[in-house]
Amino acid sequence: MVVNLSKHYSLLCDFVSELRNVQIQTDRMRFRRNLERIGEVAAYEISKHMAHVQVETPTPMGSSNCKLLQEQPVLATILRAGLPLHQGLLNYFDKADNAFISAYRKHHADGSFEISMEYVSSPDLEDRILIISDPMLATGASLVKTIQFLREEGKPKEVHIVCAIACTVGIEYVHRNEPNVRIWCGAIDEELTAKSYIVPGLGDAGDLAFGNKQQA
Repeated sequence: MVVNLSKHYSLLCDFVSELRNVQIQTDRMRFRRNLERIGEVAAYEISKHMAHVQVETPTPMGSSNCKLLQEQPVLATILRAGLPLHQGLLNYFDKADNAFISAYRKHHADGSFEISMEYVSSPDLEDRILIISDPMLATGASLVKTIQFLREEGKPKEVHIVCAIACTVGIEYVHRNEPNVRIWCGAIDEELTAKSYIVPGLGDAGDLAFGNKQQA
């Protein structure tokens, strides 16, 4: 299942447009905030598909029968670029458990790269709802490897991926390897360059949010 959150117009389309805009991108705080807001919208949309319970809630004038989330998800993100998107999800799923994964492109002299994973901090994921955030779904390799890496902490019953921009190539790769994963995208682009960057995309989300880095 793939949900393109900008297929029909909402304010999320404005957030995505600002993320892409090279002039607005110079404002790092606004760039981070737009990623955060996309995370908030995604959390709201995902919550519509989650189980709830009916509870009697006391009010100053009596009681009200209210609906509450039945169970809290685990929110996971890939450091460092995923932090603002993760924060947006956490703003809404504010009682959720959290997991953090180190995954990055380790570049070689010939221009190729491999996905290197060196660190995970996670609660028990057995039979939990897992929501993984990563701003850019390009090849899909890092997300598939992240899911496999996290399964060492327990087998989740549901896996959701939240990203700001996804490429069709990456979406197809994820679903070939993880057919039951649900992907929630701020927007979907069709092209991927030879160096695995999304076009038109938005550039390097981690650098735009937190500053340039040295290549590993």
